[in-house]
Order: sequence, then C-alpha cells, then structure tokens
Amino acid sequence: MSKLEVKHISKNFEYKKILNNLNLYVDTGEIVSIVGPSGVGKSTLFNIIAGLLEPSLGNVFLDGKSIINNPGRVSYMLQKDLLLPYKTIEQNVALPLLLKGINKKVAMSKVNELLNEFGFEFVAKAYPNELSGGMRQRIALLRTYMFSNNLILLDEPFSALDTFTKSEIQSWYLKIHKDLDLTTLFITHDIDEAIKLSNRVYILKGSQYDGLDSVRINKSGYDIDDFLVSNDFLSYKKEILNTLQSN
Repeated sequence: MSKLEVKHISKNFEYKKILNNLNLYVDTGEIVSIVGPSGVGKSTLFNIIAGLLEPSLGNVFLDGKSIINNPGRVSYMLQKDLLLPYKTIEQNVALPLLLKGINKKVAMSKVNELLNEFGFEFVAKAYPNELSGGMRQRIALLRTYMFSNNLILLDEPFSALDTFTKSEIQSWYLKIHKDLDLTTLFITHDIDEAIKLSNRVYILKGSQYDGLDSVRINKSGYDIDDFLVSNDFLSYKKEILNTLQSN
C-alpha cells in the first residue's frame, strides 16, 4: 500500500474544469514531483490533498484512509517561509508542537535536539530577520517536519532562492529526506530540480487532458553531481519537455 494515493480526482469551479481524472501515488520514502505550466491546477491539487478543498470527484488516501476534508494530516509548506518575525528560531520550529498541545518544555527539548542534529544550534536564539534566505528556508523545512512527518507537501519551496543557494538547499534536502525518513510530494516549475530530487515526476498539462503522465527517474550508480551532467539526465529532461509539449 502506498503512503499517498490520489484516485480519480477532478475539480470544477462553477462551470470551469480545473483538474480532470488525476491519479497518482507516493510510496513511503519517495520524493515525487509534479511539474507543469502555471494555471493548470497544481496548487488546487495540493489544497485537495491537504484537506483544504473538496474535490468534485475522486478521493485521497493517506495510509489507506480517506483524508478528504480532513486538514492537518499532512505537512504543507508554501513558497514563502512564513517564519514569525517576533519569535526566535527555536520558538518558530516549536510552534507546530505547541499547537498540538504538547508541553512547552517537551516541545523545546525536541526542537533543540533537531536543531543540534543538523548543526543549527547556533541560530536557535536568533530571529528570522538575522538569517539569510537560504537558512530561513532550511528552518522552515524543519518546522514543516515538526508539524507532521507522515507526508510533506512542498509548493515551489526553492523558487525564490538564487541559483547557487537553491542548488545547496536541494542537496541538503536530499540528505535530510534520507536522515529523517521523509516522504515528499512537491510542485515545481523547474524541470531540472524535479529530475534532481525525484524518484518519479508527474506531468500535469491541464484539464483538457485526462490524467497524468509520469517519468520514473533512476539515479542508481551516480553521484548526484555526476548525474546532473549525465546523458541520462538530459534524456529525462527531453522526455518531460516532449510530454509537456505534446497534444
């Protein structure tokens, strides 16, 4: 059984169809991405998976149980880090635990253990405006993990970063994904990013198309830096681009 299963999801707003019979799955431990042009319904799909929006048809299952109209079952991080400026980093990361009713002392202990594990103890007492954009994104990702480690939804999480910082954080996320045993579904417009991070890439072309195309990414035998300049990487990119452009 997959960690997440999206089955026959369609969504209409008044008389306009946004999503049309979408099926996808994410297995435990996978990173799966969704790519597609702006306006094809990627964020709408995420809002349905997060339980924030009801589909017109279909269902979403997390660990075999429906989570339609059931928010709070998965973590959801948007493009902006949304760190609270008046709280310290440790207080920001602890917020999901406190909202769950966990004792403050226990919550802060868990947070500081996590910050120490990833070498961020030196920013625990700092405020968000004292950190770089890249560091703020790292902290926001850890806060997202504290909300729920079941499944993490990331909506263009690295799009606001410069190219060098983005590359660093992508590599860092691959590491923490493995270290923390995460399962991730993310949206990106960046095909290179999708191929670099993902086990599989789904291609969403719009409601005039039925369902989703997908490409499985095999990086076995490659160091990640070597993979990025390999013929295999270019072949995956061509396949995705051709699928996006096909009628």
